[in-house]
Parts: sequence; structure tokens; C-alpha cells
Amino acid sequence: MDYCSNGKLLLTGEYVVLDGALSLAVPTTFGQSLTVESIVEQKIIWRSLDDKDTVWFDNEFLFEQIATSQTPRNDNPISERLIQILKAAKQLNPQFLSSVSGFKITAKLDFPRDWGLGTSSTLINNIANWANVDAYELLALTFGGSGYDIACAQNDSAITYQLESPLSSAQNNKKHQIKTIDFNPTFKDHLYFVHLNKKQDSREGIAQYKLNASNLAASISEINTITSAMISCKSLLEFNHLIETHETIIGAIVRQQPVKKLHFSDFDGAIKSLGAWGGDFILVSSKTNPKSYFENKGYNTVIPYVDMVL
Repeated sequence: MDYCSNGKLLLTGEYVVLDGALSLAVPTTFGQSLTVESIVEQKIIWRSLDDKDTVWFDNEFLFEQIATSQTPRNDNPISERLIQILKAAKQLNPQFLSSVSGFKITAKLDFPRDWGLGTSSTLINNIANWANVDAYELLALTFGGSGYDIACAQNDSAITYQLESPLSSAQNNKKHQIKTIDFNPTFKDHLYFVHLNKKQDSREGIAQYKLNASNLAASISEINTITSAMISCKSLLEFNHLIETHETIIGAIVRQQPVKKLHFSDFDGAIKSLGAWGGDFILVSSKTNPKSYFENKGYNTVIPYVDMVL
């Protein structure tokens, strides 16, 4: 059996998506596949490949390791996390991994691991499909988060995503609203994604946000308006204004300088952080191809919108 899930980018509502903001997200052309093959032994042989087909993780697990609290050999943190996910899947579906035969699993990324496009969320969605469990419930039991990344993993078009109540450990698929939308900007040829050469820890960013966030009602209302306006936006000039206003609002909440002010103040165009601020990709709006500008500053991964977004 083969399972595939899309990567993700959150265009609006970073951080405040956790507190009910209406957010715009897009699935990416890059994602992760999971190939499941039966074997005779009652165990799991797991191998993870990166976008260059290089093995970056492999290990074997006995079914009893998943059924009990036995610690993985060598205390490998990746093994521990993987067993946690498989345990959670079995908790949601007791019939999972109850067969006599075992499995050879190959997980294959088609984007570099440090890109932040959803290495974890695509894995969660693939395992959920394999185990026949709800991916949002599996996410809540493992990595946590708003769940927008699972929605991107499962949809082949842009979406709006909104939690109906503040995020809690009891989050499930009845507590969010997902709408597929036709987001196809007429100026998309002027939009680019630039990687900042570092991976940002989303959980660390969320923890810092929670320390600073208070009295968010007005800001969330403004972000909701920006998200709606961005979806229907017809001009690059208006889009740039929306980006800059969004950056100002989120910057005030997380008490950080917007990325353009911090690193690209001389850039002729608009720039917006995506996801946890400080790493991964930024969204760049420019009348001319900005590739040379960013390459001169040491940022060599510049991807046109049309090549990134599904």
C-alpha cells in the first residue's frame, strides 16, 4: 500500500490560528509518501529517505515494543517519537498492528528536511491513513498544534482553516472549520518563497507566543479581515499592503521585528514570515524576479509561487 500527503504553508494567521483566527493555508507540490509492505516476521522494519534518496533513519521495532512501554534500543529520540506515534495510532484503533505478519515501511520525503514544509504532519497523516484512524486525533496525541497542516496534507487546493474554540488537548475534527477555496492570484507570477537557511522549531515558537499573547480579540479580528481580503485581492499593490499590515500585527503580538526590517530593509517589495518567525520560508512579493537579490545575501533557495503551491 502507498500513502501520500501534501506539505503545507500557512500564508496568514501564524500563531493566532491557535486562538481561532481565520487563516489561509496552501498545500505544496512537495510532500511525503509512505510505502507499506507485508513481511513474515511480526515486526516493523522502518526506513526514512530524504529528497536525495539518502537514508536518514532506519530501525526495527517488535510489535511488543508498541504494545508495551519498552524503551527503543539505544534510546534513539527518533525511534522513541516514532514508537509514540504508532502507540497512539494503536490507542485510537486497537486492531492496528494486531496481524500475524509484520511490515516493511519506507517513508520518502520529496523536500529537504530543513524546509519546514511538514515532515511531521505528512508522516502523521500517512500513518493515520495506514492505521485507519483520524489524523487530527493522532496529531493531538503526538505533536499537537492547530491542525491546519493536516488539512493541507489532505486537500489539493488552498483552504481557510479556523478553530471553533481555543486549542486544547481534547481537540478533534469537530472543533475546526475547513473550507477549500479557489485561491489563484492574478499576480502569482510576482510571488516567491525564499528559504532562510534554518529550520524553525514550531513548538518552541508556539511556547514563546503563549507567553506573550494576551487580549488578542482585536488582533484576531484584524487578521480575519486580512485573510478574507487576501483571498479576494486583485492587485499586487493591495496584496503588499495586506502583507505588511499582517506583519505589523503579528510582530506586536510576538514582540519581534518583521523579517523585512530585520534582514531585508533595502528590498523593493513586500516580505512576510510564514509559520514560526525566524526560519523556514518567507513569502516574497516583487515586481521583478528577486532571485539575484537573495542569492547575493546567501539565500539560494528561491522558488516561484507556481512551482511551490499545488
